[in-house]
This record gives sequence, structure tokens and C-alpha cells, in this order.
Amino acid sequence: MKIKHLAIFTALLIVLDQALKIWVKTHMRLEESIVIVRDWFQLRFVENNGAAFGMQLANDGGFDWGKVLLSLLRVALVIALIWYTVHISRRKAPKGILIGMSLIIAGALGNIIDSALYGVIFSASTPETVAHFGGGYAPFMMGRVVDMFYFPLFKWSWCPSWLSFLTDSQGYFFGPIFNLADTYISVAAVYLIVFQHKYFS
Repeated sequence: MKIKHLAIFTALLIVLDQALKIWVKTHMRLEESIVIVRDWFQLRFVENNGAAFGMQLANDGGFDWGKVLLSLLRVALVIALIWYTVHISRRKAPKGILIGMSLIIAGALGNIIDSALYGVIFSASTPETVAHFGGGYAPFMMGRVVDMFYFPLFKWSWCPSWLSFLTDSQGYFFGPIFNLADTYISVAAVYLIVFQHKYFS
């Protein structure tokens, strides 16, 4: 698979992720939900400081060093992943490996774009108002990541504490709210671990 084709594929994935996030950001109020399929598949607009699946990073109320560190680590990781993907592409790695790596790169870049630019180019989203272009709410690299996919499948009242991250505050499984970029990374990681582990070993 040619590097040019990988680059186009990765760019298309990023465009899809950003198109959905921009639509949600500019059409929905914070915490607003749109039911897609009954009650178990919703678009629910939330924002987070950059952790996957809507998880929040601790902040002492001052400058958010945790967010800066996460952003820098993501940028470094993406640079390393791009280099590695180009390297194995030139060595004729299997197409499945290259597609998996492209999904991870696209997912990481999609969330980096939110953190880097959304605070600068959008106004703040609130439960009362929909954001619009202009009037930024945070400095460069201090924006919040847009999440929207919510699957409250069923109440899990007997959930053990070590799996509590899979439920929301009301006890619904699957509780985390996530975006398309998170999906890219998760699907690719599972695929590479389950089906392509022999290549990496």
C-alpha cells in the first residue's frame, strides 16, 4: 500500500471526525441529547479536557499542566507513529497493519485538533447556548475535546467497583461518551492486538 494512499485515507478519516464534531459543536447545547435509536443510542454533547472516552483530567484550578503534558505526549506519539508507519510501509508491511496504524494516527490527530484549535476558533458551549465560530473560549492547546456517542444500554446496579469506568453516574452500561476519533483508535488497537500480533512479535 502506497504512502500516498495511506495519507489520503488518514485525511478522510480526520475530515469525517471533524465534520461530526463541528456539527455537534455548532448545533447542540452542552449536555443536550438527541435520541437516535430508542434510548440506547444517543448523540449527547459533552466536552472534556482531552482524555479518552470522556474521562476528565484533574485540574487544581490554575494552569492546566496535565492538559499541556497530554497534548505534548500526543503530538510526540503521532510523530513517532507517522515515522513508524512510513518505515513499515516501505518494508511492504501487510495492508491490515498499515490501515490499523492510519486509524490510530487519524484518531490521535482528530483529538489533538480539538485541543489545539477549538478554544481559539469557537465560542464556549453552555447548557443554554450553542457555540459559534469566533470569540474563542481558551488559548491555543487549551481547547476541549468534543464527545457525542452515548450508549446507555442497560442499568448495571451490580457492577463491581473495578469496572465502574464502564458505567455513568446513573449506573448505565455503557456509560462513557466518546467520539469518532476514540472509535478509530479503539477499533484499530483491538484489531492489531487480536489479528496482527504475530507481525509485531
